[in-house]
Amino acid sequence: MRYYETLYLLKPNLTDEDYQETVNKFNNLIDQYKGVRIKVDEWGKKTLAYEVEKFSKGFYILVNYCAEPEINDKLNRAFKLDDRVLKYQTIKLSDNANLEELKPKEEDDEGAEITDSENKEQVTSNQEADNGI
Repeated sequence: MRYYETLYLLKPNLTDEDYQETVNKFNNLIDQYKGVRIKVDEWGKKTLAYEVEKFSKGFYILVNYCAEPEINDKLNRAFKLDDRVLKYQTIKLSDNANLEELKPKEEDDEGAEITDSENKEQVTSNQEADNGI
């Protein structure tokens, strides 16, 4: 399986119902073609860098998933045929994806994951080193 990232923009004038219907449509399409969704990140309504179809805002949705290469043709066709989609782009992140590594990790009993406080301490000490302190 390959690891993909797809970012698509929806028209800003969609109702909440239409918005959810569209997101679910594309999520179900990935599932239908035996893809595995890793993460669906809905960024909300953001200002576009330039106008697209006379819209200056749009809903951003980022989907990370693993699937076979044939899924790209199916997704691209669905994006093109759906009038609610302004733009879309799919990027292949990896040819051979390991699903176990890509799934969101839960903290081990041993505490193997770095906590936010440890991460902040590490960033602070790195900043001090950069400043010559």
